[in-house]
Amino acid sequence: MNTSSGQLSSADLTSGTSSLHEKTDGIQIFTWDGPDDKRCPRNWSEKRKWLISSISLIGTFILPLNGTGITIAADELAAEFNVVDSAWFTQTYWIVTSWSAGGALFVIFCMPLLEELGVRRTYLLFYIFFILMVIPQAVAQNYETLIITRFFSGGCAAFLANAISSIIPDLWATDKKRSVPVAIYILLYVVGNSFGPTIFAAVIPATGNWRWVFYIQLIVYCAFLPVFAFGVKETRHDILLQRYAKQMRKETGLQIYAFSELDRTPAWKRILKAQMRPLYLLFTEPLLFFCTLWSAFAFGNVFVFTQSVEFVFSQVYGFDQAQCGYLQSAIVIGEIFGFLANLYNIRPYLESAKRNKEHPGEPIPEARLYVAIVGTFVGIVGGMLVYAWATFAGGPWIAPAIGLGLVGFGIQVVVAAAADYIIDAYAISGWAGSAISAAAACENLSAGFLPLSTQAMYTRLGVHWATTLLAGIALLVGLAPVVFLYCGGKMRGSSKCNRKGREELKQDEEKN
Repeated sequence: MNTSSGQLSSADLTSGTSSLHEKTDGIQIFTWDGPDDKRCPRNWSEKRKWLISSISLIGTFILPLNGTGITIAADELAAEFNVVDSAWFTQTYWIVTSWSAGGALFVIFCMPLLEELGVRRTYLLFYIFFILMVIPQAVAQNYETLIITRFFSGGCAAFLANAISSIIPDLWATDKKRSVPVAIYILLYVVGNSFGPTIFAAVIPATGNWRWVFYIQLIVYCAFLPVFAFGVKETRHDILLQRYAKQMRKETGLQIYAFSELDRTPAWKRILKAQMRPLYLLFTEPLLFFCTLWSAFAFGNVFVFTQSVEFVFSQVYGFDQAQCGYLQSAIVIGEIFGFLANLYNIRPYLESAKRNKEHPGEPIPEARLYVAIVGTFVGIVGGMLVYAWATFAGGPWIAPAIGLGLVGFGIQVVVAAAADYIIDAYAISGWAGSAISAAAACENLSAGFLPLSTQAMYTRLGVHWATTLLAGIALLVGLAPVVFLYCGGKMRGSSKCNRKGREELKQDEEKN
């Protein structure tokens, strides 16, 4: 199958017996030829599935680097563009706030395009637009140019980095098979957002010019363009079925259509409905709202510490800008350990199916949260307290760095567990993708606006109490998974969209 060109060969069409179902007016519906049809992405070889996923996962890692990489050049940007930070507000952070705000809006309003236009062409279109938005960042002559263009590059980066969340379900059918690729996806997404300051820490000392942060990014992003052009394949089942049906119509002259082609609803109406659904779910589903609040606060702290680390280690330990950038790697190391903890949690999650009385044989969604409770209280809360009270002049700098590692561990565990839990909780409704989009949008908003308070907190409260305040908020928000562990089943049962999903599923079973 040559999905690169969008054309299907005769060999593709005859590689299996086509499943055609008669409909009125002589129309035939084309579907997969049973569950083992080799043309279906879920039946592709494991090697091919992992190759496609790995290429997309590269994008998940490298694209978010555009967001935080520039934070190491705050002083240079302030000097060149006359941006003045006050004791209450970090004006230089607007370039990250703009980037994250674009990510929030694009996740909500552009992700539905993957369903309508398919993965491949949508991915490449947004990737090219992303590169075009990085160019003016490298040559910007004023601060406003950076803010505006980074809004669009941030939107594209968030959209592209999360596109893998649509590809994985297309390739793997069961929770067990999806667990590892989903865990890798979330790890690379969180690490990509955390690792920017570390990767670009040496750029300014080596070049003396902040623009090289973007020049290097452009070199990397352009180098990967042909990789994505050849490696990102179409995985959307509806789009592939439409292509097969179109080719068969052309070769046979018969009225053969994919089921999705018979939907007469205008595409713009379908897209608009899909765009509004995440916001509807966020404000009508208490479980989603509080789970999103918990996850968004955790993810926002990735960006809080891009500001906090430089303030703390330069003021207390006399570190320069590059050294502060390297220290961000402590968070990344913690995130890697968090990834391993998430992998460990897969086993007890799958084993929970044995004691599921609600849906026997299926894992209990709340079993996703076991390791997240540890990540919240030991990782985020405990790590922040270590970071706060182990920081003092003349003391070992490694002590607060260990606290950063614990925070990174907690962030990774929480973001991954929250995403998995949301998917499991809303899988029966068929709206899990919309629920995840709502959570991802709020995570981006938190990343954009929560760090704006960092300057005021650390200047007015000091290192110890500012971080302790964050730990207190984390402790309060971290009660969410504990509540879900005991009440999550009832909350899922009372969910309006889940009830609707169960009713539709029951009706389908009765028809069959």
